[in-house]
Amino acid sequence: MILGIESTAHTLSFGLVDEIGNAYPSVSGLFRPEEGGIHPREAADHHSDVAGSLLEQLMESNGLSAEGVSAIAFSQGPGLGPCLRVGASVARSLSRSWEIPLIGVNHCVAHIEIGRSQTGCDDPVLLYVSGGNTQVIARAGNRYRVLGET
Repeated sequence: MILGIESTAHTLSFGLVDEIGNAYPSVSGLFRPEEGGIHPREAADHHSDVAGSLLEQLMESNGLSAEGVSAIAFSQGPGLGPCLRVGASVARSLSRSWEIPLIGVNHCVAHIEIGRSQTGCDDPVLLYVSGGNTQVIARAGNRYRVLGET
């Protein structure tokens, strides 16, 4: 199993994917500010507060221990710096403690790869729209090429 940690903005999530690509239900903690928009430092503090309980919930609900995890993947960006740092710190700590590989993942590419995995599409041309990112992207070889963006 690979443990995934997503912390790019207001939500901290933990999920699991097995060796053949099956995704298991994730657990998430959503930061909701009392008023206004997201304050990156407050969201990061929230992530720090809930990380341990979310991880415990995920592991228990799947009957998994550290020995059942072969690698840890985490969002490297793009995202809110303070939130990304919390996710990266949790990922690094677990990787070192459990002595397993650590894999940094681009958040945008992860969205695309999940779609590719679930549809079986090998060579997509797609429109990626997420937050401040809008791109027309094509896969060429093992890389994505941005054909246009706003």
